Order: sequence, then structure tokens, then C-alpha cells
Amino acid sequence: MSSARFRLRTRSGSGIGINIFNFNFNSSTSRKLQSNNHTRALSRASSLPSTYGIGTPHPPAPRKTLPASPRSRYNPPTPARPFTTTMASRTSSSSSKPEIPPLSNPSSSSSSGIDKGPLPIRPSSSVILLSPTNQVLLLHRVAKSTSFASAHVFPGGNLSEFHEGDYFPLPPTSDQELHRDSEAYRLAAVRETFEESGILLATRKDGKGSGMLELSEEELEEGRRKVFGDQVKFREWVEGRGGVADVENLIPFTRWITPQNQRKRFTTQMYLYMLPLHNTTTTTAGESPTSTVVVQTPTHDGGIEHTAAQFDSPSTWLAKASAGEIILYPPQFYLLTLISRFLPTKQSSNYGEQREKLVSFLRRVPTSSVPHPTSDIPWAEKVMSPEVVSFAKQGSYGNGRVILGLAKPGRELMDSGRGGDVERVVLVDFRKEEVVEVKEEQTEGGEVVKKVVKTTVRVPRDLEVMERAEAMAMAAAAAAPEKKKEKG
Repeated sequence: MSSARFRLRTRSGSGIGINIFNFNFNSSTSRKLQSNNHTRALSRASSLPSTYGIGTPHPPAPRKTLPASPRSRYNPPTPARPFTTTMASRTSSSSSKPEIPPLSNPSSSSSSGIDKGPLPIRPSSSVILLSPTNQVLLLHRVAKSTSFASAHVFPGGNLSEFHEGDYFPLPPTSDQELHRDSEAYRLAAVRETFEESGILLATRKDGKGSGMLELSEEELEEGRRKVFGDQVKFREWVEGRGGVADVENLIPFTRWITPQNQRKRFTTQMYLYMLPLHNTTTTTAGESPTSTVVVQTPTHDGGIEHTAAQFDSPSTWLAKASAGEIILYPPQFYLLTLISRFLPTKQSSNYGEQREKLVSFLRRVPTSSVPHPTSDIPWAEKVMSPEVVSFAKQGSYGNGRVILGLAKPGRELMDSGRGGDVERVVLVDFRKEEVVEVKEEQTEGGEVVKKVVKTTVRVPRDLEVMERAEAMAMAAAAAAPEKKKEKG
């Protein structure tokens, strides 16, 4: 597990389920969320030092309609019969208004399984990590993984009682506090990023300089092994090296709750973290401060959970998924689509400006042009539990893709006033495919041999993020001929 790094030095004078989950929402809840949690969470983003590429807040950009992106891995429930939803708008004016889902459905059917109660949830964290050139880190999961097999994912993992024990016991699944951003989730995010990619998100404890804690390759590799093996607590190891886990610069960016009828369920707090555009280090008297671009090269974990770790632009990752070269789950595909508008593929010197626009987008409320309570929920507080809201038959529209709605937060958070994105949906076609993976293994004699692993998995293909109104209209148009036949 190499943690090789390279640096460029410049002199600077300045030192510069298909279930309809029930929850109620009202305007007072919206104001309370916005004034408390939103202000607390995004104040962290507004206080980022200039080395992270964010100075004064960027003025809100004109509202744009999200364009349809290229066409990746998630296993939503598959209905036994066509699924329909009753659509309603908060405004009465409206043939031109898009249809939107109601926020509550008191008459849930027991046949859907909702009365049986949800399965246990595993609290976890994940990080959208931006490089100094605003590329995004993805890890390639091993084919035999029990979660996200063979997919490309953001670094992250479950909270650990060994490492995050100061915050245990955690609230029960039914407690809304379990599903909020907290120090436990933040520490786990930094730790998991280190374990899985070798990149250490930590600053100097003594406050010297304004950049990241720098350690040798040997120190990083040794610490990574010990932390992963629970030989030393992550926070203690970082502090022993003169650093502090940089939990303050994690920007909350949605939470995802696995639909309740899945065998493995997670409540995952997503964060955005931007590696500094440069580090400023102290120098001897009479010399100009040194501005250093330090890039920690990501590495996989030796094939335990991942076989590759790489930075690339969001648009490139989306294009690879569209071409069938990689597997992306709907949450990853959706988030990459959102941020790709602000992080273009072409090399640019305006990385700081790109970051300001991205953070401005995350701060903006309402988050959608659709008049709906979820539009008043900031991105830091949005919770999404994907559900199938419609789908089309093979050969009619979208090659049989299902339409995943992202507006509902899941059973655990019904009546909490929280929700997701009502404006957009994810279209996806799930197919069974044989995934081939080549792994290198070392024999007892020290010889390195290559082993081919073949695994059959349900692979999401033909993904697309689309405006909900457009997707539902297309699905209805595809179903119209069949309804006409039935009436005839």
C-alpha cells in the first residue's frame, strides 16, 4: 500500500421500495431547519481558508435546469405489477406545473411490508474528495464484495466502535438523531478515507502553516495498516504525529438511507472535502514563504476491499459509466452529475472559482424551482431513500429502465420534516452480467500470480438523471398505447 506523493514548489511573496413513506412538513419546520442546522453546517464552508480555494462567498448563479446527463449500481425493490403514484401540486394553477409527489400517504398497505418495520441500519460516512485540480476520487470495489461489488465508489465505510468509541453508544435506528451529521460521522469519514485510499485529511496541531499534515510514505503506510487492523485508534495515531483530523472542513452534502426491504441497509452521511489548492509553509528569516502543491497519490488497500484508486473529472467518470466501462450506483451517479456542472473536464487555472460556484450551489435555498417543501431543505440536510415511482416495458421507452424517485427520506424519518430532491429522478436499467476481475496474489514461495475472478451481479446500466416531470411524462406516453388496447 504505497502512499507516494509529489510536490511542486513556487515562491510566493504573499504566502498566499416502492413504499410511499409518510412524513409531514410545515413552514415552521422548514424555517427551523434552515436557521439552525443549515446555518451551523454551512458556516463551516464559509470559514474555509483561502488555501482551499474559497474566499468571499460567490454570488448565487442564475437558476438553471439540470440537463440530461449521460446514461451505473443500486438494487431498488422491483414491483410485482406496474407502480403508480398519485401526484399533487401545492399550487392550484396548473396544467403547466410539473406533477410532484405528496409528502404523506397515511394509508400504506400492509402487503408492502411497511408494517413489519425496517431492518437494522448501519451508520456510515462517505466523502466526495476533490484533488487540487478539482478531480474526484473513486475506488474500484472487489468483485466478491458484499456491497457495491465491482462498482466504483467514493471512499467511506461504517462507523467503528473501536475508533469512534467516544460517541458510542449511538442512537437507535428509530431516533432521528442517528440520521444527522455529527462528529462521529465526520471522524469516520476522515478515517475511512485514510484506510481506503491512503490519503490523510489532517492539519498540523501546532498551527504552523495553513495546509495539510505532511508525513513520509513510510509513516503513512505503517499508520494505515495499524488503523485498519484496529491496533491503534485513528485519532490517537494522528495526534501522535502532531496532527488533528480535519473534520471541520467536511461539507455535508446529502444523506442516503437504503430502502427498507433491502438485506443490507445503511444511513450514509455524504460529505464534500476539497484538498487545498496549495500549502503555505514557514521559512527561515529573510526568505519568502513557500507555496507548495502537495498531491497525495491515492492507492488501493492491497485488494482487500478495492483494486484501484484514482482521481478523474466527474464528467469522465460519468462518460465511462455511460460507455459500460465502469459501474456506478445511482447515488454516486446522481451526485457526480450535480457537481459536474461546476467542475469541467478541461484543465483550468480557475480551480478556486470553480469551488466557489460549487459551494454557492450547496448554500442556495430553495434548492429547486419546483414549489415543494423539499425545495426548502438545504443540501446539507437532504435525506434520500430511493423508491421506484414508475417504469417502462422493454422496447417502449428507456430499454425497460425504472424511474427512481429521490424525494422521500425513508420510514425512519417520516414525520421528521426532512426529504430529498423532488425535481430530479434517476433512470436505470438493472441487468445481470458476469463481471471479470484480475487479481494479483502472492504464493507462499513469494511468487506473484494473477487470478481471474468471475462473478455474476446485477449491474445498473443506462443511467440518467432527468427532471421528474419529464421522466413521468415520457413514461405515461409509453404506457398510453397499452392502456388504449386494454380499453378496446
